[in-house]
Amino acid sequence: MHRFVLHNGEVIDAGDKNLSAGQVGLMNGWGVFSTIRVYDGVMFGWERHVARMQKDAAKMHVPFPEDATALQNDLYRLIDANEAREATLRVVVVRNQGGMWEGPAATRKFDTMAFTGPVNVWGASAKLGVVPNGRHAGSEFAGTKYTSWSENLMRYERAHEQGFDEVILLNERGEVCECTSANVFAVHGSHVSTTPLSSGCLPGVTRNVLLEDIHIPGIEIRERVLLLPDLGTADEVFITSTTRELLPISSIQGLSIRTGTAVRDRLQAAFSEYVRNYTEHHKRS
Repeated sequence: MHRFVLHNGEVIDAGDKNLSAGQVGLMNGWGVFSTIRVYDGVMFGWERHVARMQKDAAKMHVPFPEDATALQNDLYRLIDANEAREATLRVVVVRNQGGMWEGPAATRKFDTMAFTGPVNVWGASAKLGVVPNGRHAGSEFAGTKYTSWSENLMRYERAHEQGFDEVILLNERGEVCECTSANVFAVHGSHVSTTPLSSGCLPGVTRNVLLEDIHIPGIEIRERVLLLPDLGTADEVFITSTTRELLPISSIQGLSIRTGTAVRDRLQAAFSEYVRNYTEHHKRS
């Protein structure tokens, strides 16, 4: 984490003590968040990130800042304070009130916090484990990005203990859903498929850019139900996330997979061009 953080509109030192145990969202994971990639000082896909946070906050009954533009300006003040022109930014909104353990210091309905850090180096490819019943597609909160994240952290930590980089989470129907913090794509010839939201997966920003805005002649990007055998027959498998962009998969637990990257490479090049255009269009003085 970089030196400065944002707390309720103020840029302060990360070591300052300004949180209370009586803030309900901090003790119970009652909040929403998003992770945003900063390219050349610009928050990529800000509109998509804040729209998803607003939707998730409404579902989770988490009060949310009314002025998204003011929040955006606050985040840019944090980026400037940390000189974080190439960075990862995490913004969190936590609910402060409600329940039997609300503390006397929780006078605000919510707290908004954000911090930046270096861009993680993921390597050239990733090895995936497999977790059955890792997602419940039938849950009303499936696909919601809220701060009760310990299950994902535990599974990610265990994956590394077992020699994997990430894990594929299957839902209760045995369908491929997602990874702990990435979406899954499979290439069969000219068809590139990712799991539908009905699988229980998170609508990732990179996933949505590929589905909605990346158009390459001869390549069709679509949603469809994927099972593990579909990954085994794929010409390529890759995962996507805000910080990974498009990361090739070199192995999947229990499967023998092909490790081509030709289609992924074309998509990555198109995505990188999309990012460049977005960054140039949103560049600040």
